[in-house]
Amino acid sequence: MSEKLRVAIIGTGARGTHTFGRLFSKRNDVEIAALCDTNSVRVRAAAEILGITPNFYSSIEEMAAAEKLDGVIITTPDCEHYSCAKKALNAGWNVLIDKPLATNAKDGKELIELAQKSGKTLMIGFNLRHSEVLKRLKSFIDDGTLGKVFIAENREFYDGGRTYMARWNRFFSKTGGLWIHKASHDFDIFNWLLGFPKPLRVSSFAAVNVLDENHLPFELEEGKKPGPDCNHCPYKDKCKDKFLLSEEELKLWGDKAVAEDGYVKNLCIYLSEKDNHDNGLAMVEYEGNIKVSLFEDFIGSKSDRIYTIGGDKAVAEVSLHNQTITITPRWGGEIVTYHVQIPPGGHGGADPSLVDTFCKVLRGEATSTSTAEHGLLATALGQAAEISRREHRMVEMSELL
Repeated sequence: MSEKLRVAIIGTGARGTHTFGRLFSKRNDVEIAALCDTNSVRVRAAAEILGITPNFYSSIEEMAAAEKLDGVIITTPDCEHYSCAKKALNAGWNVLIDKPLATNAKDGKELIELAQKSGKTLMIGFNLRHSEVLKRLKSFIDDGTLGKVFIAENREFYDGGRTYMARWNRFFSKTGGLWIHKASHDFDIFNWLLGFPKPLRVSSFAAVNVLDENHLPFELEEGKKPGPDCNHCPYKDKCKDKFLLSEEELKLWGDKAVAEDGYVKNLCIYLSEKDNHDNGLAMVEYEGNIKVSLFEDFIGSKSDRIYTIGGDKAVAEVSLHNQTITITPRWGGEIVTYHVQIPPGGHGGADPSLVDTFCKVLRGEATSTSTAEHGLLATALGQAAEISRREHRMVEMSELL
């Protein structure tokens, strides 16, 4: 291994450029040797934004023939994770896939088998595992402060989730559903906090209640058609949900990039075609009579994950936004609220920690704690929730695992 880690980023969208690209480019021990994207405008714009001079590739096969790499980071749309990871592992590279592992359990199982045969690391980008607030919460669970945990919930409000309906995330075919794309984070956190009990069955409900053509947040004027995207919409000054691309973002997703592949990042969230939900509820039953629920709301103008964890000794209530954990003992006593200090960086300092962990894994200084097996479990739970939502039934996990 060279003195500097040589890595490549496959997929130069928002996560590839603004998160992983920026974080790796600031490190003295890493060289972003290559960027790979099917859109030549976007890949070159990403390099310009990052201030780097990597090699450019339009395919993994082309990159594999020319590059010796210590690791690659896959930040493509979810539907491409399986094929990209398969090619990367076959090329002999260690891989970090930004969640999810895959869009279904079958593909996830195949990737695990391939990683085992190749002897390479297949790590999942579960950045919430690196949240200082959630790590403190897990310590309270592990040290017995809450006693035996038997019920948990997470209520997630995601203001930015409305933009899912402006981009590729709105399609089931691209994501496997938002219970996989978005909730794989949250299912993984439940699994991790609880010590990975065996999930037995899943049920869910989800729908589009607000982000459709009947809920435009402005009055239409005669002869003025809204859309198709926010930057070109005649109502952009009136719309409270406009998603305007900045000058920097236009380098990645402006007219030149659109001319190459037709992808528009900020379609009207109300008029766009979609088959994923803007709100939902999911429940999981684990062995040992442990129950969890997940509430998703992509409509409200707030962003927070609010956890409640119930044990036979105490209840913990958590706000990621407020960085607080409140412990209420079962039989009275002092109620204590902890204010957790977090480091700088995206997702409450979790993104830099994730990148640092991957670098340590590549150097042999650490082992991955967010494994492909964990990724498979989260994907399978998300897939079960999607099946439940779409087929209106409870899903046994034995159907998928």
